Amino acid sequence: MIGGIIMILVAVWIYQSVSKVKKPNGLFWVAGCAALFFAVQWLLVQLNIIFIDTYQGDDIGSSYDRDLTSVGDRMTDEQSSGGVFMNALFELLPPFGAFLVVALVRTKFIMQEAITVANLFGGIKEMFLSIKNSFKSTAEDKE
Repeated sequence: MIGGIIMILVAVWIYQSVSKVKKPNGLFWVAGCAALFFAVQWLLVQLNIIFIDTYQGDDIGSSYDRDLTSVGDRMTDEQSSGGVFMNALFELLPPFGAFLVVALVRTKFIMQEAITVANLFGGIKEMFLSIKNSFKSTAEDKE
């Protein structure tokens, strides 16, 4: 869920960046960055699985698996060392790691700028402002 929301925002961000620099084949850049986002996110999820298996010493097991129609919480063993922090890290690392990789591609290949913190995250504020302004009606703009 978090990764999907971040993916949509990244696609809008890349589209606005491509439009800003008038890059040819802009939609291919957006599609390529979306594919890159999914690939990096998948790789980081696989890395998380390796960490969990190594950290716990075994597979998650049958206490996690259940059929699709059953109701109730999965047993993730939050009382073990690491607890909630490790679960939050494993949940947030893949989408934010994928975001950073796409930000590097955007900065280096689309915007063709030096890799700095300001350039990596540039345009995000403008993206949120344009999303906010897209909800305004023309009647509100006249007032």
